[in-house]
Amino acid sequence: QSATIPLFMSNKDVAAEAVTGSGKTLAFVIPILEILLRREEKLKKMQVGAIIITPTRELAIQIDEVLSHFTKHFPMFSQILLIGGRNPMEDVEKFKEHGGNIIVATPGRLEDLFRRKADGLDLASCVKALDVLVLDEADRLLDMGFEASLNAILDFLPKQRRTGLFSATQTQEVENLVRAGLRNPVRISVKEKGVAASNTQKTPTRLENYYMICKADEKFNQLVHFLRQHKQEKHLVFFSTCACVEYYGKALESLIKQVKIMSIHGKMKHKRNKIFTEFRKLPGGILVCTDVMARGIDIPEVHWVLQYDPPSSASAFVHRCGRTARIGNVGSALVFLLPMEESYVNFLSINQKCPMQEMKPQTNVLDLLPKLKSMALADRAVFEKGMKAFVSYVQAYAKHECNLIFRIKDLDFASLARGFALLKMPKMPELRGKCFPDFTPVTVNTDSISFKDKNREKQRQKKLEEQRKEREENEGKKKFVKNKAWSKQKAKREKKKKVTAKRKREEGSDIDDEDMEELLNDTRLLKRLKKGKISEEEFEKKLTGSQ
Repeated sequence: QSATIPLFMSNKDVAAEAVTGSGKTLAFVIPILEILLRREEKLKKMQVGAIIITPTRELAIQIDEVLSHFTKHFPMFSQILLIGGRNPMEDVEKFKEHGGNIIVATPGRLEDLFRRKADGLDLASCVKALDVLVLDEADRLLDMGFEASLNAILDFLPKQRRTGLFSATQTQEVENLVRAGLRNPVRISVKEKGVAASNTQKTPTRLENYYMICKADEKFNQLVHFLRQHKQEKHLVFFSTCACVEYYGKALESLIKQVKIMSIHGKMKHKRNKIFTEFRKLPGGILVCTDVMARGIDIPEVHWVLQYDPPSSASAFVHRCGRTARIGNVGSALVFLLPMEESYVNFLSINQKCPMQEMKPQTNVLDLLPKLKSMALADRAVFEKGMKAFVSYVQAYAKHECNLIFRIKDLDFASLARGFALLKMPKMPELRGKCFPDFTPVTVNTDSISFKDKNREKQRQKKLEEQRKEREENEGKKKFVKNKAWSKQKAKREKKKKVTAKRKREEGSDIDDEDMEELLNDTRLLKRLKKGKISEEEFEKKLTGSQ
């Protein structure tokens, strides 16, 4: 803040990089208010003086809250939050009614409102008075594919403005954005004091970073054991995909009692805001989440950040860990790694300047996988969630950016399937043609597993009945076989010819080449007759003709 605020207020563009939890939000909120207060011409209701763009709704809500602590003392400024998950027309009406001198928004919704001229909102003319644009978590904005939206938004904004880019990690894409969107910017890079300053560590020094090496089928038991031992504390548990959050969130709910467990991921449309706000207020509990919660989110008093799956990019690792040990508080982070992934520790210490210490797996841990299996047998919803989670995990693993360490061909699928407590192996391209002697599927026919939810089961039975009828109707019909490519047919014919000739030779038959040609001609005629290309009369004529 001490580095950024004076520069931002003295009309400089800034590109700031600072470790997670170092108070970046106030570093732009204070200059925004100062710049708007110093304006010679005061802002009218419909004029926009500042825009703050951020990648996720949760982060936008948080910034909006911080901003409102200040704007309540300056009633002349109106602020508006523009995020997805609600009707855009409500936002249009809200803007028309109350105005929005300061906008906090996610890129998608903001771009949408720029195109609402037909609904009576001309946002393009409202932003002509813009003084400040802030891009928070700039690298994540570009990561999440918002580049097109950002470019569209920037086209609407006036060139004479102050721009600030804030992030914990600066990437090449951000560098490109700095060149394109900032006018001779000042770069601010804030490091940790002391030892860390020399090695440019990107995680807070009060953060204890641990890793645990354990097999895929032991990972879940270790996680549950750890969470049961730390019941009174507040934890974030990161998974690689939305389907894994759905599955393991439900599993943890049933296995860890007397602890509030909540799940949040990017595919939840309307519930996300409510869950996030509720979890922030809790003194303790577990939030099971994807990387949607990895950036900039400030949840008070998080004791442990647990990474069940390592993230798909090294920079995301730093951001996940940075949800704890914020603003000088102490916190810990633990990542679970498979034995084949151990070199990731070394990679992180070099690539992200992130030192880690090993935590040994706990001994005498209860095996909870049979319990998970029985849950899947009792309710089809759990069974299906498990299958989806496994498939999504394998697909995400295949796309890992550190594919020299995370190699899908080294993955022990049998151990992984046991770790997911699967009843059978799913059908998927990655498993095609592979055998798994170490995995024993259940003897139960999985089609007989029913949903606990009676309505869902009713719908399933109806669908099965329709499929059965369809099969019965199609049973008598001859299956339509698509014609093969002509070139393949030709090759097949040649091969057949050679095989027949070889067989005749081996049998010692005295058939000569002429007879052979005749025989093949007859076979071709017969095929043409069968296909209905020639009539029986023509067939007989040609047959006698050839003889």
